[in-house]
Amino acid sequence: MSNWLTLPCPAKLNLLLRINGQLPNGYHQLQTLFQLLDYGDQLSLRTTPNDIRLLTPIPGVPDADNLIVKAALMLKQHAQNPDLGCELKLEKILPMGGGIGGGSSDAATTLLGLNKLWKLDLPTDELANLGLQLGADVPVFVQGHSAWAEGVGEQLQPLELPSLWYLVVHPPVHVCTADIFGHPQLTRNSPVITIRTALDLVALGQEPNAQAKVLNDCQPVVEHLFPPVKQALQWLHQYSPAYLTGTGACVFAAFETAQQAQETLARMPDELLGNFAGFVAQGVNRSPVFSRLQSLD
Repeated sequence: MSNWLTLPCPAKLNLLLRINGQLPNGYHQLQTLFQLLDYGDQLSLRTTPNDIRLLTPIPGVPDADNLIVKAALMLKQHAQNPDLGCELKLEKILPMGGGIGGGSSDAATTLLGLNKLWKLDLPTDELANLGLQLGADVPVFVQGHSAWAEGVGEQLQPLELPSLWYLVVHPPVHVCTADIFGHPQLTRNSPVITIRTALDLVALGQEPNAQAKVLNDCQPVVEHLFPPVKQALQWLHQYSPAYLTGTGACVFAAFETAQQAQETLARMPDELLGNFAGFVAQGVNRSPVFSRLQSLD
């Protein structure tokens, strides 16, 4: 039995999310800007003979439905080696149903970590293709770079984004992605735009005096279905332009410094503090999981 390997599972924000159409299989064609954060869950892995065991099950989530276990089983099957096994421990701090990629990032780190521990030496593109079977957000975490994404989110072009600080607020609701993408009022015909236009829209939207804009096609539906999300957006927008990430429930605003973001979090009124959670993180272009893996070489 090997020693534990502990790796980060970073969160992400969708700085912009446009839905351009719907495919016959029900998936949506979209365009989005993925911003990775230096904040997230933490996964520990070690090799064992044969079996795959998650030592930290998530209440209410059977192991068979847990993306970590599914990722490990998928990679073992892909390697066609029945002797491969592992134990996994997850320190979970990212909210489920928050739109910040917690489960997808956990799955991606599982693939990357086991690829290292099991000495499979599979290329990153191959791991990303496997990850896509688990969810549309998994490939960006496997590739490990902030990116422009198209298709269902798997067509990635790495980008160097400004290293801003973000205050992320999590209202006390759980948003089911399938419910939002299946909602009849969801915008599904946003015109296709270029990367340059997307970057310009985000930059303008982050200006201190920017008007409240919708850069995420899911936001109107989520605000309508979940009033606490709308409440969080209205409060946060007093200090910096605020937006929904993914299908929510988390909302975010950008700041130039960590101090500005922390001071804004400290201003959260008492009536919100009892129910809302928040954290401050810096945007990063390269996933911290790759720095950790490279340090092992």
